[in-house]
Formats: sequence, C-alpha cells, structure tokens
Amino acid sequence: MFDIGFSELLVVGLVALIVIGPERLPRVARTVGHLAGRLQRYVADVKADINREVELEELRKMRDSVQQAASSIESTVQSELGKAESELNAAAATAADPAGETAAPPKLPEKTA
Repeated sequence: MFDIGFSELLVVGLVALIVIGPERLPRVARTVGHLAGRLQRYVADVKADINREVELEELRKMRDSVQQAASSIESTVQSELGKAESELNAAAATAADPAGETAAPPKLPEKTA
C-alpha cells in the first residue's frame, strides 16, 4: 500500500518514542493499530460495494439485451405468422369458385394389389 522501508519505519518509531514518551507509546501504538485495522476494513467494504454495483449494472445491461432480443424474435415470428395467414387466406380465396363453393379436394391414387 505505502512504499515505506524498514529504515523509514525505524526513524518514525524513534521520533514517536521521543515525542510521545516511553509510558504512552504502547497505548498510542495500540490505538493506531486499531484505527489502521478499521481503515482497512472500511476500504475493503467500499471495494466490495463498488464491485457489487458494477456486477449489478452488467446484469442490468445483459437483461436489457436479452429483452430486446426476445422482443425482436417475437415481432419477427408475429410478422411471419401474419404473412403465412394472409397467404393461406389468399390461397383459400383463389381455390373457391365464384359461386362461393370450395373446390373438391384432389383424389388420391388408389393402391393396386
């Protein structure tokens, strides 16, 4: 996280020992340790929240694309069904004679033994 070497930590420790004093230094070090732990947990929680939000946004985008694909397929199927229905209606109208009677169905060839 920070680029601090051992010699730099030693200098910080000596300055803290001189400024704070040997009696209060363990208590201050413990407090600093607790605060550092809280900070690390807070940063981890924020990272996890951000990752969840990113994943949720990706799922929303995926859901929208699937819904668009489904509606596209549905409209295509509906238009094809409409075309087929109109073609069948046209074929049925041309098959009917002008008097309104339907043409006789074609005869199937009979089987010979």
